[in-house]
Amino acid sequence: MQLSTRTAFLIASAVGATAALPILAKAGPAPTPSFQAEKCYGVALAGKNDCGATGSHSCAGESKRTGDPKSWIYVPSGTCQKINGGSLTPKA
Repeated sequence: MQLSTRTAFLIASAVGATAALPILAKAGPAPTPSFQAEKCYGVALAGKNDCGATGSHSCAGESKRTGDPKSWIYVPSGTCQKINGGSLTPKA
């Protein structure tokens, strides 16, 4: 009976680790793009942000609302302030 308990534990551990991989892989900011980019706050769709300002959240895809003033996406340099609602700094 001891062997089957150990086997069940190992299987449960493997399943748990496999389920956690997508969550762990998503954690953290988006990689810096290959083009000249700037962070543009306040224009990302909900769940489509590249990262967020300190205190709101810190990971890509975690924005709960569209236009979150503390969430940002990478845009080509010089375009953020041309976008309605875009800001180069987090908004209060």
